[in-house]
Amino acid sequence: MTQTQVCSDSEAVTKYVDLSEKLSLEEHDTNQRNLDGHAVQAKFITPLDPVIETEDGNRLPGVPLQEAHKINALKAQAGGKRPSVHIAEVEEGSSDSNFSRQAEEEADSLAQDVNLDRAMAPLRTHPLFPPLPLYGPPSLLRHAHCLFFRITSFCLSTGFLLVIVLGALFTSIPRLLHKLWMWLTLRNPNATRPFYKEEQRRAASRKEEERQWSEKVRQAYRSSKASARRSSASSPAPHARYEPLEGGPDKLLCDARYYARRVGLEMEKFKVQTEDGFVIDLWHVYDPTEQRPSTTEEKKEHGPDIFKSESNDRQHIPEGQKRYPVLLIHGLLQSAGAYCCNDDDSLAFYLHKAGYDVWLGNNRCGFNPQHTLLKYMDPRMWAWNIRQMGVMDLPALISRVLSETGFSKLGLVAHSQGTTQTFVALAKEQRPDLGEKISVFCALAPAVYAGPLIGKMYFKFMRVISPAMFRIFFGIHAFIPLMMNAHAVLPAKLYGFMGYKVFGFLFNWSDDRWDRGLRDRFFQFSPVYVSSESMRWWLGRECFAKHKCVLSTREENMNEEVEDESPERGPEAYDEKQEAVNATQSDKGRTAWYDKRAPPLALWVAGSDDLVDGRRLLRRFQRGREPYVNVVYTKVIDEYEHLDVIWAMDSIEQVGSEVKAVIWKTMSDEDKGRCRTIDSFSRSRC
Repeated sequence: MTQTQVCSDSEAVTKYVDLSEKLSLEEHDTNQRNLDGHAVQAKFITPLDPVIETEDGNRLPGVPLQEAHKINALKAQAGGKRPSVHIAEVEEGSSDSNFSRQAEEEADSLAQDVNLDRAMAPLRTHPLFPPLPLYGPPSLLRHAHCLFFRITSFCLSTGFLLVIVLGALFTSIPRLLHKLWMWLTLRNPNATRPFYKEEQRRAASRKEEERQWSEKVRQAYRSSKASARRSSASSPAPHARYEPLEGGPDKLLCDARYYARRVGLEMEKFKVQTEDGFVIDLWHVYDPTEQRPSTTEEKKEHGPDIFKSESNDRQHIPEGQKRYPVLLIHGLLQSAGAYCCNDDDSLAFYLHKAGYDVWLGNNRCGFNPQHTLLKYMDPRMWAWNIRQMGVMDLPALISRVLSETGFSKLGLVAHSQGTTQTFVALAKEQRPDLGEKISVFCALAPAVYAGPLIGKMYFKFMRVISPAMFRIFFGIHAFIPLMMNAHAVLPAKLYGFMGYKVFGFLFNWSDDRWDRGLRDRFFQFSPVYVSSESMRWWLGRECFAKHKCVLSTREENMNEEVEDESPERGPEAYDEKQEAVNATQSDKGRTAWYDKRAPPLALWVAGSDDLVDGRRLLRRFQRGREPYVNVVYTKVIDEYEHLDVIWAMDSIEQVGSEVKAVIWKTMSDEDKGRCRTIDSFSRSRC
C-alpha cells in the first residue's frame, strides 16, 4: 500500500467518524465504550428514503440523501474498499435518477454544519417532497434553538388557534339565531334534517338499551350468587351472538375498545415498529366467542424489518371458516377510532360482523408518540411528513397484519389522508411492490387533488409565510400540541362540541347527515399528534398547497386542466392523444404514476366535498392517464361531504355494503375457499 493510499484511507476514516457522529443519537465520548445509538451506515428503503442504522441494531429517521450516500461511501473507503455509493434502481430519466447521480458526485465532500433554524437540505430530490431538516445529536446550541422554537410556537400558534376558535364561534351565530327564531315561531329547526325521523328512532333505541342494561345489572346484584351473576352480566350468554359487553349511558371515552364492547365485540392493541424506528399502534377487532385474545408477548413489535417474519395464524381457525384480513387507515388529525364511534354503523364493526378480520392502523405518534431511540423533545422525532407515513408506516402495518393472519394479501380501506399516503406509497418511484400485498384498495373521499377550500384565508396564511416563519409560528415538534392538552383537560361533551365547531369551520362540513346524538363521540378520537413538518407539507408554500396535487406538479396539473376543460379537446381528440401515448411502453411509464404492480382500485367520492377534488381524480383514471390501474368500482355521492363517507347515517348503505362486496369480489379464488362466505352474514343488528 502506498503512502498516498494510507493518507487517503486515514482521511476517509476521519471523515467517516465525523459524519457518523453528526448522524448519531447522542454525542459520544471517545473514552466510553457505549455505542448505543451510534450511526453506522445508511439503509435505503427506497431510492429517496434512507434511514440510519445504529451500532445497537436500531434505526434513526431518514437524513438528506447526500448525507446518506456520503456515510456509505466513506464507510466503504475507510474499510479498505473502493468508494462507491449504492443507488437503488430508478426509472431512466426521472428526477430521482438525476439526483442520485448528483449525490454520487458529491459523496466525497463533507457536509457543512448548519444551525438548527437553517437545517434544510438543498432542494434536489422531488419537487413534491422537499428534503426534511437534518438535526444532529443533542448539544447546548441545539437545546437553545429548540427552546426558542417551543416558546415562539406556543405563543403564536396559541394565538392562531384562538383566532380559529373565535372564528368558528362567530360564524355559528347566524345559524344559532335562525334556530332560535324557528323555536320562537313554534317550528322545529331539526325537522328539515335528512334523517331526522331515523335519528329520533335511534335515540329512543339507545335509551331502551340503556334501560335494559341497567335492569340486567340490578338483577345480577339481587341474585344469591352476586359475583357470578355480575360476571355473566358483563359477558355474552353462550347462545347469544354479539350481546353487548358494555352498556349504560354513553361515557364519551377516547377508547375504541369501549365502543367495540358496546356492540358485542372486543379489541386488542398490537405494537408495530416501522423501518425508521417509530412504534405505532395497530388495533384488532375480534369476536370473543370465537377467538382468544393475544398474549402481551404476541402483541409486541417485531423489529424494523418488514415482510421478513413467517406468517402465522395463532387462532387455528379451520380452513373455510377463516376471516379475510381488512386494514383500515384513517384521515388527517384523526385516529383509527373514527371507524369505531357509530355503534353498529361503524365501518370497522360492520365489516367484522359481515365476516372480515378487521385491523385498524394508526400512523406515527398518534395519541402516544413512541420511538425505539428518540424522545418527545428531540426534533428528529418530528422530522417526517406524508411521504414517511406512506413509505414507512403503511408497509409496516400491512406486514404485521399479514404476519398475524397468515394471508398473502389483504383488503385496504382508507379515508382522506389515508388514501393520500397509500397513493404516494404505491407510486412507481416509491414502493410499488406494496401493491402485490393488496387485493383491492378502497379509497373513501380520496385526497389527491386539492379542493376549493385550499384558498381560504387561514390556509392561505400558512402558504404565504416562508419555511422559517412557519417554524417560528408552529415550531419544529408537534403541530399545536395545545389541542392535545385541551383534549385531556376539557369535559368530554364540551370538547366534542368545540371539536365539531372548529373542524367544521376549518374544513367546511356540517353534521346534517350524522346522528347528532353520537356526534360528541366522533371528536373524542381527534386530533392526534402530527408533526409540524407534516402540516407544512400539506399547507406550506412548497408542497401540496402549491401544486394542489400529491403526485403531479403545478405545471403538469395545468396541462391536465387544459386537456380536460378545453372544448376543442373532446373525447375524440383525447382518443387520438391516448393512442399516441399508448404507442410505446416508455410513454406509458413517463406519464403514469403507477405500474403493473398497482392493486385493483375502488373509489367513493363525496360530491359536496370542498376539501379535496375527488371528481378530478376520477377523470384521471377515466381519461386513461393510468393505463396500468384496474378501477373495479367508482361512485360519486353528490350530497355527501368529506366525512359523510364514514359518519353519515346511511353510510353503510351508500358505502359500507359496497366496500364489503368489492373486497369479496376482488379476493382470489384460493382465499375465497379459505374464508367464510361473506354473503351469509346479514346486515341486521344482532
